[in-house]
Amino acid sequence: MAKEDEPKQPGVNQGLPKQLSRRKFLINTGYVIGGAVLGGAAGTLIKKSPPVAAPLPPTAEPKNYNRALMFFNQGQFGIVEAATERIFPADENGPGAKALGAAFYIDHQLAGAWGLNAKEYMEPPFFVGEKTQGYQGRLRRREMFEIALQEMENYSMSKFSKSFTELTGEQQDVILKAFETDELKLTTVSPSGFFKILRSSTIEGTYCDPLYGGNSNMDGWKMRNFPGNQMSYTDVIDKPFTKIPPKSLQDHISL
Repeated sequence: MAKEDEPKQPGVNQGLPKQLSRRKFLINTGYVIGGAVLGGAAGTLIKKSPPVAAPLPPTAEPKNYNRALMFFNQGQFGIVEAATERIFPADENGPGAKALGAAFYIDHQLAGAWGLNAKEYMEPPFFVGEKTQGYQGRLRRREMFEIALQEMENYSMSKFSKSFTELTGEQQDVILKAFETDELKLTTVSPSGFFKILRSSTIEGTYCDPLYGGNSNMDGWKMRNFPGNQMSYTDVIDKPFTKIPPKSLQDHISL
């Protein structure tokens, strides 16, 4: 038998047009096999458009982890928060001490060196001097706050039969005024001495750098057009007064 008369061995490309490549052949046969074995399901899946992703839920506002108690218990914090709001109340000019987080500032300070009077001489003998000479005694600030806050609560219950946080603003003012003027007689702490510390730390908490827990969102600075912690004023020093958006120390961190 002549060589050309011998039967040819079946091959992959036998009977296919020359222009049809092996790659296209495999793809096309895949569609056919899938349709034959799975009733067209495989072919349908291959041709199906990718599903549209569901819209993501709105991102929650990030937590402010500075708003956490480090010294006060919940009851003490409630009294301090209410008292600071009476000292620095919200008005048409902006938020008050409560919204600004002054009570958190005081809490954080009491938990640290300031609350322990760590940088002050605290050894006897103690003298009773003039009020302008400042505090002299063995009690640390954190101990003064603990005692005074309990005395505030006791006086509130005896005068109004309510907890300090349950009083109206005017009634809370009566309690605070009794401390400021030493109308309330105590043997444990100086009422007026405590009120001075409470008032000064309230002001500090409304205008401190936000990293210390107060002056939330720098709103205390914004009310007074205070620029905060700017690194330089060279671009405005030779110009008329320029209102500058305030900056915290955190704004100067480069990661």
